Amino acid sequence: MPRTATTLKAASTDAPRRSGRGRTPSGKPNPIDVHVGARVRLRRTLLGMSQEKLGEAIGLTFQQVQKYERGANRIGASRLFDLSRVLDVPVSFFYDDMATDVSQQSPRMIAAGLYDGDEQATFEADPMTKRETLELVRAYYRITDAQVRKRVFELAKALANASEQG
Repeated sequence: MPRTATTLKAASTDAPRRSGRGRTPSGKPNPIDVHVGARVRLRRTLLGMSQEKLGEAIGLTFQQVQKYERGANRIGASRLFDLSRVLDVPVSFFYDDMATDVSQQSPRMIAAGLYDGDEQATFEADPMTKRETLELVRAYYRITDAQVRKRVFELAKALANASEQG
């Protein structure tokens, strides 16, 4: 009996549904893609570059840059290389400071049984993803006098220590 469009459609809906390419079973972006995107955003912001300007430099719209920065869209190897050139960092920069729990949440690694995968891991806890942190770092590096900058750094550390103790 030949298959018709109706039987093909029915057959395709009976198959178990897979999560989107590189996404977690719940449909969220791959945590590694989110980390890489956050590092793109961090470097772009530290350079004072807009999403639009970055997009122009690599031939993308600012909306695509936004999706990369959120981890909603994956960044291919050649695009990551282009980003490293425009943002003046090595490709490894985008993977630096990746927490072990993030690196162990790759949907493919979990599916292969290599990691347990914790769906509840939150990226909001990472201070490097907060605008306040980025603004603080940019302001800090705008201090041209190295001695003053060092004093501000020491003051911030002292305040943090006092806050933890009191």
